[in-house]
Order: sequence, then structure tokens, then C-alpha cells
Amino acid sequence: MKFFRKYIFPAIYGLLVYFTVRLLHDTDVKERFWERQFYINAVEITCSIFVGYTAIYLFQRLFNYYNKHWPAQLSYKGIVKELVILVAVNLILVNIVFVPMDITLHQDWNPFWISWADIADINMIPTLYAIVYYGMARSSIWLHAYVDNKLQLEKVTNEHLETELKFLKAQYHPHFLFNALNTIYFQMDDDLQGAKNSIEKFSELLRYQLYDQQQQVPVMNEIEYLQSFIDLQKIRSSDKLQLEVNFDKGLNGQLVYPLLFLPLVENAFKFIGGNYNLLIDAKLDNGQIIFRVENSIPDFVPPIIRTGGIGIENLKRRLDLLYPQKHSLFTAKENGTFIAELKLDYE
Repeated sequence: MKFFRKYIFPAIYGLLVYFTVRLLHDTDVKERFWERQFYINAVEITCSIFVGYTAIYLFQRLFNYYNKHWPAQLSYKGIVKELVILVAVNLILVNIVFVPMDITLHQDWNPFWISWADIADINMIPTLYAIVYYGMARSSIWLHAYVDNKLQLEKVTNEHLETELKFLKAQYHPHFLFNALNTIYFQMDDDLQGAKNSIEKFSELLRYQLYDQQQQVPVMNEIEYLQSFIDLQKIRSSDKLQLEVNFDKGLNGQLVYPLLFLPLVENAFKFIGGNYNLLIDAKLDNGQIIFRVENSIPDFVPPIIRTGGIGIENLKRRLDLLYPQKHSLFTAKENGTFIAELKLDYE
């Protein structure tokens, strides 16, 4: 195949140019080129083959130069730039070879004269073939450039999303650290053993946040994490707290992304008031994990609860990135109770 492209194809290219020009010219003037003198056809065919080899050689040199100095990028500007240079080189070549040839072959009846029709054929036909050749020769390059651009764009997008996810997850840590340390601080004076237990739970929670959140995890890990978090929060909660926790026993090996339930529970403990009723419920239903939190709120509702809170907005963004079209999050205030329900399609 390499031998054909290098030694055979250029001759075929030149002959295609020649026979196309002859076909159009002879049809227009009602001539038959095979009835002309043999040496005229021989000269024209020889010059056409020479143009074919020279053109293909120059085109390949130009392509190599493009690839070296202007790495292929899928853009109209790059394509037009290459094509204009190629057409210009091709026009210079055919005019250097074909115009003197045509004048020389017809000098017996009109020296140094060439018709405008011949000039048009000499320039238009080789130009059209050069454009076709460019499209064929460079199609694979542009296809690779298109694929590379798509892969690069996908890589950049994924890196951006990964960075954003890390940032969003990191936003939970300050609230968590502050609340946990504050709880342990007040325990130190009245309940030293309780403070030690809190530190133990705190270390388990922190370890999970730092090391176990890179990939999807079994939902049971999340439930154990939430249970430790709830136990830690109960220490600093009001004695009025009426807590009900229900975790479906069917929740076990289903895979979920970590720390998606935490903001709902954290918000509930943070903004609970009124009758201090708090319900945390998780269950399986038709291929979905349904996580629901209900907490009574004070008569005066801070603006952050009315708008859903920063934690909720953060959670919505993470869900859009991790579960596109595979989740739903509902929040509402009903009869002095703030309700948040998250549904996830699990794998």
C-alpha cells in the first residue's frame, strides 16, 4: 500500500487531471484528442504525470510541516489556513507547467497566445482535484484531532468535576469539627468518661471522612457512620429531644456515594426546635433508597431554613454531579415541621 501511494497514485492523480481537462475542453470545442498528433498528447500526458508527482510530493511536505509546526486542532481556522496554502501551491505549480506547455504546443498557429478557456481549465480542474485530495488525505488527521479534543475536553471536565466534588465534601468538615469539639469541650468538666467515649466516636467519624469516601461504599457503612454521628449529637442536644431512628434491615450492600445523607441529619440537629421531634428514616423501595428526615422547628424560622440552607444547596450540587437523572430531593415546611426526603437509584 505504501508503494502504491508513493509511486503509482501520483501518476494516476496527474492522469485524472489531464483527462478531465481534455474531456471538458474537447466537449466544448467538438474535438477528439486521440485524433491529434501523437507528440502533442505525449507531451501533455508527460507534463500531467510530472505535475501529479510534484503536487503530491509538495502536498506531503506541506502536511508534514503543518503537523510539525501547527499540531492538528479541529478548527475551521486551521483547516482554511492549510487549504489556502495548499491551493496556492497547486495553482503556482500548474501555471508554471501547463501554461508554457499550452503556449508551446500551439505556437505553430498563434505564438505566445492562450485562450481564457484554457486558462480556466488549467486552474479550475487541478484546484478541484487538489481540494478533493486534501479532504481524503487529511480526513484521518482531523478525525484523530476530533477524538483527541473530545477526550481532552472530557478529561478537563472530569478533573473539574472531581475538584468541585472534593471542595463540596470539604465544606462539611468545618461544621462537623466545630460541633464535635464543642461537645467534647463541655463534657470534660462534668463527664470525663463520656468525653473519652465522644473522642472515640469522633475519631471513627473523622477516619471515615478522611479515608473512606473516594469511591462508592456499601450503604451499611453510611448507616453506621450516621449512627455514630447521631450518638455524638445526642450528647449535646436538649433533654426535650424526641428522637426516632428507623433503618431498614434490607439496607446492606447497596452501593452509594458517601456523605450524602449527612447534611440532612446535620441540618435537622442544627435547626430543631418547637416540640423537639426528630425522625430519621431510611428504607428500600422499588430499586431506590429513600432517606427521610423530619424535625420540628421553632415558631421563628431562620431564613437559612426557609431557603434550604447552604448544606442543602451543597448537597443538591453534589447530587447533580454524582447522580444525574438518578435522584430526587424534596424539602418542605409543613405544620411546624421541616421535611427533607432524598431518593437515590442504587447500584
